[in-house]
Amino acid sequence: MSRVRFCAVAAVFVSLALSGCASNTDSQRDRMLIGGGLGAATGAVVGAAAGSTAGAALAGAAIGAVGGGLIGIVTTPRNCIAHDKDGTPYQVHCP
Repeated sequence: MSRVRFCAVAAVFVSLALSGCASNTDSQRDRMLIGGGLGAATGAVVGAAAGSTAGAALAGAAIGAVGGGLIGIVTTPRNCIAHDKDGTPYQVHCP
């Protein structure tokens, strides 16, 4: 297996292993930060393996951070406010 493919596969497995840390949060900001961090780490590994320079690692980290942050924002569960018969508001999942 080539070095680039090995690093890419390793980065995917590390990201999947660490993504379990994000499962207990519904905050859009938290999910963006976790996604950005995981994306930056993965992008840096893939960039370093593909380009073999610090510039490639930084470019991969930047692209991964933006992509991971956007995915974190988009996948945040939305919560809607509903009211019971007495008018008390409570959160429900949006349809």
